Amino acid sequence: MNEAIEQPLEVADAVAAITSQYDFRLTPYLRELLRGRSAADPLASQFLPDARELDALPYENADPIGDKTFSPVKGIVHRYPNRVLLKILHSCPVYCRFCFRREMVGRRGEALNEAELGAAVEYVRGRSEIWEVILTGGEPLALSNRRLANILGSLSEIPHLSVLRIHSRVPTVNPDRIDAACARVLQQSLPVYLVAHVNHPEELTPSAKRALQVLADSGVVLLSHTVLLKGVNDDPKVLETLFRQLVRLKVRPYYLHHGDLAPGTSHFRVSIEKGQELMRVLRGRVSGLCQPTYVLDVPGGFGKVPIGPLYVGARDSCGARDVLDYQGNAHRYPE
Repeated sequence: MNEAIEQPLEVADAVAAITSQYDFRLTPYLRELLRGRSAADPLASQFLPDARELDALPYENADPIGDKTFSPVKGIVHRYPNRVLLKILHSCPVYCRFCFRREMVGRRGEALNEAELGAAVEYVRGRSEIWEVILTGGEPLALSNRRLANILGSLSEIPHLSVLRIHSRVPTVNPDRIDAACARVLQQSLPVYLVAHVNHPEELTPSAKRALQVLADSGVVLLSHTVLLKGVNDDPKVLETLFRQLVRLKVRPYYLHHGDLAPGTSHFRVSIEKGQELMRVLRGRVSGLCQPTYVLDVPGGFGKVPIGPLYVGARDSCGARDVLDYQGNAHRYPE
């Protein structure tokens, strides 16, 4: 595996076929972190090409959550009435092998030029129902501090906006990007929430922890989202450790995502039943601070829905229900 990471991956025919279809990139930090790990390692499998990526299933979709359907202007996805995505660029410092936008980023993506970015901001300015803007892409923190400050500053001046949110993989794949200067950029007149993408406890290295601490100390509100991945984190002990460590770092677990139906990603997806059972087990192991919402993005752009386990049964003939406790024991609840 050392050789596989150190040498150009294009030397292998199988890998060349994958990387000709889906982009591959590692940061120097991540390359060093993966050194010596097997292909099945929970970190390496997230980032290194796998021949199974070429096996797309008939129901998998190049646009699994309907970005294009709900894009009124380039760079904007307006799926919910009161919030929009602003896709400010198309590149990432790394390309996760399970990415739901794998057909839209890297060489297949289209970056916004200045005029297009201006039109996207004006779209937000012209719609008073928009309360929150979520910067995504691509990787928002791949922008320079100057450009990111200009974008955040322009959005902060829009009177009807209340919250800015940034979704980022940078704290765990390129933590040196997060420094005091970057943190100052995120100090805006509007509250900035940063949602860090973290899937496994081993991603929380000393460098990653330092990056998150810099952000927390600067006043940025930190959340996390995690993608449920077979062979990576589909284990209650792994998720318990991850969520406990995040909360210790002042990062509130926000979403546990069920894998989207992106082409060539079926080997990462677990069943919904497995995900629900994991959430049921976690309910008894960690406090509410450590509990993300288990969600599925309905294919076609119909939004996220919580799909966690049900604890309340239907009413019986007497009007009572069975309610399950965290251990799975049923209790009668009269109404």
